[in-house]
Amino acid sequence: MQSDLVEEQRQPLLIVISGPSGVGKDSVLQRMKERNLPFHFVVTATTRPQRPGEADGVDYYFVTHDEFAEMIEKGELLEYAIVYNDYKGIPKGQVRQALASGRDVMMRIDVQGAETIRELCPDALLIFLSTRTEGELVSRLEARKTETPEGLKLRIATARQELKRVGMFDYYVINPDHRLDETVDIILSIINAEHHRTQPRQVTL
Repeated sequence: MQSDLVEEQRQPLLIVISGPSGVGKDSVLQRMKERNLPFHFVVTATTRPQRPGEADGVDYYFVTHDEFAEMIEKGELLEYAIVYNDYKGIPKGQVRQALASGRDVMMRIDVQGAETIRELCPDALLIFLSTRTEGELVSRLEARKTETPEGLKLRIATARQELKRVGMFDYYVINPDHRLDETVDIILSIINAEHHRTQPRQVTL
């Protein structure tokens, strides 16, 4: 029986979607889920309050500060950080389990977290999502109206710094307004190309 060279070559990818606040990371992942794409979507643990319309265990694992501290102490998190005064972290177990099953793992984290993942796993696939201009990003953050004036100022200042970190990433994808499927298609083309590398990424965690 002949071996399937494509399957022999294929390795599961650890895909990181990152970028400044307001670029549409959650919207991109939500559209991927709606399209029933065959990825394992990592569910992040967070101490921030649950927002209307969010489901525990689907959008995030909502935990108390004490529960989060316990996860840190037990070494259960791949990476974690304080993001705008709340903790966010990636549970290690679900990532390892999904990779072991051969599925590509998709995670959405901030730029600081992406840096940590790059250190832990040099062969992770890092994709930087952005708007076309800095002004467009500021406009999106202002339009959300979910922040106090002080909170908005902090997010804008942070976003400007994060835009300078793009060189750490493997790919740079613009997410224009009202063209979500186009953005998803570009990301899928990147993943497809990565699965055709002669020297596949070797993800170890």
